[in-house]
Amino acid sequence: MPSPLIENMIEQYNYPLVDEQSLETFIQSHQECVLFLTENPERFPESNDVAMILPELVKQFAGRFAAAVVAQQAQRKLQTRYGFSEWPSLVFLRQGEYLGTISRVQDWSTYLNLINNILASEPRRAPGFAIPVEQAPAGCSQSQ
Repeated sequence: MPSPLIENMIEQYNYPLVDEQSLETFIQSHQECVLFLTENPERFPESNDVAMILPELVKQFAGRFAAAVVAQQAQRKLQTRYGFSEWPSLVFLRQGEYLGTISRVQDWSTYLNLINNILASEPRRAPGFAIPVEQAPAGCSQSQ
């Protein structure tokens, strides 16, 4: 459940609360967007800080990207999809394609630099979570 501060941000700035069903519609209806993934603000209180910062970032970039908050029940699945490991995270997309992620609270100048770089980049494959695969040594039989 979002904290009162995050709920207030959603209401004040009319940010949609997206879940797995509404996510695709949201990201496809905006040229560029940012998804705000908070996890549990009680466990990750920086989520409340980002809730104060995100509207200022949207304003700073003159509405270049639309913002949405991801519903709690969809957050872990999207964490896997976009491959970030820290909370809170802002995931930037262009026409539904991954551009980059900013996790945790940053200094204002760091946000500006990172977002400028992200928005100047081409879409790429989201990092996802990888499971390391080791190759068996030569001459080793796989069946015993």
